[in-house]
Amino acid sequence: MENLFKRGIEAFPKIDSNCNCILGTNLQKLMNILSNNIKTEKKLKLGNFVMDAEANAILDGNKLFQRHAAILGSTGSGKSWCVANILEKSSELNFANIIVFDMHGEYSNLSEGVEKIAESFRIAGPGDLETDSDEIIFLPYWLLNREELLSMILDRSDMNAPNQASRFTAHINNLKAETLEVEKKKDVLKSFTVDSPIPFKINDLISLLKVDDTTPGVGANNKPIKGEWQGKLTRFISRLEAKIQDKRYGFMFQPSSKSLAYEWLEEMMCKLLGAIDGKKGIKIIDFSEVPSDILPVVTGTLARLLYNVQFWIDEESRTPFTIICDEAHLYLPVKEDADSVQKQALYNFERIAKEGRKYGVSILAVSQRPADVSKTILSQCSNFIVLRLTNERDKGVIKNLLPDSLKTTIEYLPLLDIGEALVVGDAILLPSKIKLDKPKESHQPLSGTKDFWDEWDTIKPNNDAVKIAIESLRKQSRS
Repeated sequence: MENLFKRGIEAFPKIDSNCNCILGTNLQKLMNILSNNIKTEKKLKLGNFVMDAEANAILDGNKLFQRHAAILGSTGSGKSWCVANILEKSSELNFANIIVFDMHGEYSNLSEGVEKIAESFRIAGPGDLETDSDEIIFLPYWLLNREELLSMILDRSDMNAPNQASRFTAHINNLKAETLEVEKKKDVLKSFTVDSPIPFKINDLISLLKVDDTTPGVGANNKPIKGEWQGKLTRFISRLEAKIQDKRYGFMFQPSSKSLAYEWLEEMMCKLLGAIDGKKGIKIIDFSEVPSDILPVVTGTLARLLYNVQFWIDEESRTPFTIICDEAHLYLPVKEDADSVQKQALYNFERIAKEGRKYGVSILAVSQRPADVSKTILSQCSNFIVLRLTNERDKGVIKNLLPDSLKTTIEYLPLLDIGEALVVGDAILLPSKIKLDKPKESHQPLSGTKDFWDEWDTIKPNNDAVKIAIESLRKQSRS
């Protein structure tokens, strides 16, 4: 068969056989066997091979995205450029479907100007609670499942925790049933569960819990006695009310009135997963104003929603999509180091890593600290783009993920130049060192390394900017 290449050796060469280095056109032909059937303008060209700068480094886009991937490298090594490069190439496809979890707002350039290739969204911050904009994303409390809500509110060391969880669950179930009756959704009413994403009013839930907490029981001769739930829910209600009043959680517990409508979830998911005329298929979601302690809740809830919707779409109607998890170590920690809230979020991503391929959902994890990222997620990745790494723990993680024949290659990782990467996996014919292309100037991420020495000599610190920043800090919003 023509152009057939298989890893491994069937016939070993003799000791005195000649060995030749493949360069130029021959290297190009060999390495790009995987992409011979792809139109030239649709190929995923990430850069050029270091061993021959004239040969294009082309990856198999199908295998890169369908089997999960990771981009790993120290800060300043070129990870963001690599992501922007992939997004640029993906934008040339007719219906690219990629969702970027942007932790620092560094990819905003890709959704601006005449050369925009993406749509921008932002998780509602404390200053956005009264904003009515299509770019603002709320994740109302009713989207969370029972365990996610309880992980934020329930103190499991409380001796009344089982009672609190029981009443909480029962009331939510009843409130969701009432919504379905009002909406006349008889089919849903027959089979919904307490975890089904059905709107209800949080104030109604608190009122019901307070009735339980204050209602006495009736004993013999109609004498009042302590009620079954009386006094057992007080601290639980206090914790719930504290969460509701905390504006950091406003995107969840103080959502816009529109997000209480039954149809709201359909509209939001169509923005993120569907196709809207005149809109780009790449969506960048800015999480930069989300406090770090609740970041796992936000990312985990959104990832679970996206996956669940994809799961329930008919197989013939599914369009695959990828979640790019920027700064993955911030919300996809090693399970042993995760608290109860982080574990709930981690479970959602690990489920995607283990099962997503069958339903057309994949993860592209991006991190500067591989040692701090969930081992389950990294172990499910079939492709790695590894830039410069110097930390021994991080190098050790990479070593454990590579096949035995490649373990010695990690010794080269500290020596890689900025923008150089080792590409390993199904998406490339053989493990290769490549020099990444730079994205267009208008698409370059806002993460460039500052020239401290030069800027100290040329740029005077701006006192007015400091004052504005302090006010932004106080109101938790840049607007």
